Amino acid sequence: MTWNLLCLVIGYFCGCISSAYIVGKFYHMDIRNSGSGNAGTTNVLRTLGKLPALMTFVGDFLKGAIPVLIVRLFIGTQQNWYLLCLYIGLGVVLGHNYPFYLKFKGGKGIAVTAAVVTATAHPLVIVIGLTLFIGAVALTRYVSVGSLIVAWYIPANTVALYHNNAHFVHMLVISLFFTALAYYQHRQNIVRLLNGTENKLWGNKK
Repeated sequence: MTWNLLCLVIGYFCGCISSAYIVGKFYHMDIRNSGSGNAGTTNVLRTLGKLPALMTFVGDFLKGAIPVLIVRLFIGTQQNWYLLCLYIGLGVVLGHNYPFYLKFKGGKGIAVTAAVVTATAHPLVIVIGLTLFIGAVALTRYVSVGSLIVAWYIPANTVALYHNNAHFVHMLVISLFFTALAYYQHRQNIVRLLNGTENKLWGNKK
């Protein structure tokens, strides 16, 4: 339990490094006051363009992947390594979504979640997941649709690979926290999707 909480706390402070906020300040603006107000890649893309969005995504991805990979490196093949990776990854998502120094106003955690998936999941899960995300966004032109699909990657990986693990129930509960957080952060997007007023990645609103 002590290691779980320690990973969660360390992950939180790693997640508080807001790439969107830093990139926005580089361009002399607070990204939270522009566009959707979300400190994430999609809002940076719409507000500042492709290069700033790429910088934001890479920053968010690395702050999610590096802590998880460090845990894997030091824990190795021990039975609970995946559980500790989930805890530190969840901490990063919480820090990304609710950074204390930005009045708890951050992003939606999808790039960070994708990083946790990449650092822990079976390669097949990554390939299938990336294909589903790209396909969903290409077909619907809604990034939010792809993001809501990404939210299920970690529980899917947990069920597929760790259903026989002694910590499976614990792992599944933590995995579902990623999904719940993503859906909560996208609650307004879900309402707009249902109403047909969600912003598309390109083109006009429906």
